[in-house]
Amino acid sequence: MNSSTQTLLGWWSATGGSLSIDSTSIAEAVRDIASPLMIVNTSQGLGLARGGLGSLGSSDHDSQSYPIVGVVPPVRMGELGDQSFRQDHGLRFSYVSGAMAAGIGSERIVEEMFQQGMLGIFGAAGLSLARVETAIDRLQALDKGANPIPGSPDGGRTTPAYGFNLIHSPNDQSLERSVVDLYLRRGVRLIEASAFLDLTPHVVRYRLHGIHRGADGAIQTPNRIIAKVSRIEVGSKFFAPAPAKILSYLVERGEITAEQAKLAEQVPVAQDITAEADSGGHTDNRPALTLLPTIMSLRDRAAAQYRFAQPLRVGAAGGIATPESAAAAFAMGAAYILVGSVQQACLESGTCDAVRQMLAEAEQADVTMCPCADMFEMGVKVQVLKRGTMFPMRAAKLYETYRNYQGIENIPSAEREWLEKNLFRTSLQDVWRQTVDYFSTRDPAQIEKGEKDPKHQMALVFRWYLGQSSRWANSGEPSRRLDYQIWCGPAMGAFNEWTKGTFLAQPQNRRVATVAQNLLFSAAVMQRLNILRSQGFPIPVEVGRIVPLEPAAMHSMFER
Repeated sequence: MNSSTQTLLGWWSATGGSLSIDSTSIAEAVRDIASPLMIVNTSQGLGLARGGLGSLGSSDHDSQSYPIVGVVPPVRMGELGDQSFRQDHGLRFSYVSGAMAAGIGSERIVEEMFQQGMLGIFGAAGLSLARVETAIDRLQALDKGANPIPGSPDGGRTTPAYGFNLIHSPNDQSLERSVVDLYLRRGVRLIEASAFLDLTPHVVRYRLHGIHRGADGAIQTPNRIIAKVSRIEVGSKFFAPAPAKILSYLVERGEITAEQAKLAEQVPVAQDITAEADSGGHTDNRPALTLLPTIMSLRDRAAAQYRFAQPLRVGAAGGIATPESAAAAFAMGAAYILVGSVQQACLESGTCDAVRQMLAEAEQADVTMCPCADMFEMGVKVQVLKRGTMFPMRAAKLYETYRNYQGIENIPSAEREWLEKNLFRTSLQDVWRQTVDYFSTRDPAQIEKGEKDPKHQMALVFRWYLGQSSRWANSGEPSRRLDYQIWCGPAMGAFNEWTKGTFLAQPQNRRVATVAQNLLFSAAVMQRLNILRSQGFPIPVEVGRIVPLEPAAMHSMFER
């Protein structure tokens, strides 16, 4: 901004205020996010004014006044994102900790998010029903002692501020059905639906359970779904009413009534969709800069087409790990941000210290795609950490073997011996016996199919290794370190780069509340910096670098 382009907006007097000219005081002013700033013209160049007496649109001034040439409003962390999202889910902040599978998105993470007025999703995928029910017991206890959230839209919680994952299981629909049965029986009111390739009767049944008209005639849907998608064809199904075919099926089975099916035509399957970009675990590696606006356009088309009474919202996930990425997501219109890989590196996650150390050393290029356990036969891949582990290469070897041979007995002896020695550390027949024991109570049909179809038997045996590898990582099994399967996206490397040289560089200092608060605060600061840039204010390099704050300093920010 030079003298020829400045527009005089008014005058500012320093009475009772402060004027920032040097880099240190400018940084302090920008980080005081609750205070409005005025850009003023001084004999030393542009400065930032706080407090004092400012008069916009006025020409009255004295010799001690400074011309106002720009304004920077306060940016409150509790106003980032969509207000209706916070209100519907009983939140103070538009921040979600995603459902990292196998309990990595742990009860401790969910509890901490709950206390902070944020949303945590328990990572139920890959766990037994008994283990998931244990988590339900623990987390539903939060409701009994829940206190109103200071600063929340209604002064309290309208729904439980936590949820549970429901992962699509195309090869094990009985499992998906059983998880939904459990959630309905235990009154779980919010799920994150992830990795879905299409709608299933089970996820639709969950959404429509208890649907009814309230006393005011409005349709009430007690159960909510946050759908995590990266493909527009999948998102379009969640942002639409349930298909007639599935509704008819549910009515025929007595899962819903004909009246409820009629009401279902007026509500979306999911009110919230998380646009999942280049994330850890199941991902299509979509760039966030293109995926988020695409899903937001889908939202707008669906809203215009169906005219739902409930607002449709889109959040952002995948790559959220720095001040810039968090601020960019909100600036693009994300209703909320969802963080996964970075939360996994925190002390409260359901993994081990060895994995946390490996994550703390990761760079952005230290991730790769490899076959996953739950959709192995379909060739579906997940994104994992490759630094410090041989798992990605070994998983790829298993899938190559699966494609090349019709069954275990067809694998050449030398190749089979290599697999048994290096990956399974036991005979493949022994692994099959363990697999039979596993499925005998869970899904006996898998055993029957495997005994009739050698290729399916081979797939189940290979899935044993893929499934065990994540458990070895979570438990920290030292003899299996090279086999650790660690779901991770490039966001982890970006976070490590941002925190390099700070207290958050050390794994033992990474707590989910500290990380979440720093990301929200720094996003607010970044928004202020961008407002300054848009008005021609020169940002010194040292001002533009936002360093994470220690917990004590951050706590004072959140108490304001």
